[in-house]
Amino acid sequence: MKIVRYPHPVLTYKSKPIKRIDQGLRDIAAEMLELMYEAQGVGLAANQVGLPYQLLVMNPTGDREQKEEEYVFINPVIQKRGGGMKEFEEGCLSFPDLHLTIARPDEITFQAIGPDGRPAVYHWKGFPARVVQHETDHLHGKCFYQRAKYSGELIARDALGAMAAEFEADRRRGFVPSDGEIAKEIAELEKKYC
Repeated sequence: MKIVRYPHPVLTYKSKPIKRIDQGLRDIAAEMLELMYEAQGVGLAANQVGLPYQLLVMNPTGDREQKEEEYVFINPVIQKRGGGMKEFEEGCLSFPDLHLTIARPDEITFQAIGPDGRPAVYHWKGFPARVVQHETDHLHGKCFYQRAKYSGELIARDALGAMAAEFEADRRRGFVPSDGEIAKEIAELEKKYC
């Protein structure tokens, strides 16, 4: 498992709801958490590791020692946003070295299923709410730079161009499969849990 980088096609893929939770899925979530910590992140969505599932992991502290702050959310749905819009500089593990100021609602109410199969409703505010919104956007095929103000898009343009050139160079060298091969792999992965 590895974190895919922009402009990998799976980053624009709308993930499918998970219909089956088993130890294999819990193992995927555990591996995602470890990968997130290794990359010094605070959240990671399944499509960022090439998986087409509505699954995200997070620890808003970014500290692997604070296990009580780890969360695994399956099929998360944001039900309500509020608390006013707050601007904050965000980064993303699929966009190394790109940081943009993004405005998001400061409070959310959302529902998700835990790895034990039990649904729960959460009301969060501040940074944890921001992380859930960022990762949920990924699950719907939306990347954080798309939420930037016009000036942020201008700042991102050069960085995105450089990432796209690197991606295409990797594809020419055979390190990245074709879009058709990626689509076929996603369809096979969906059969397991969707």
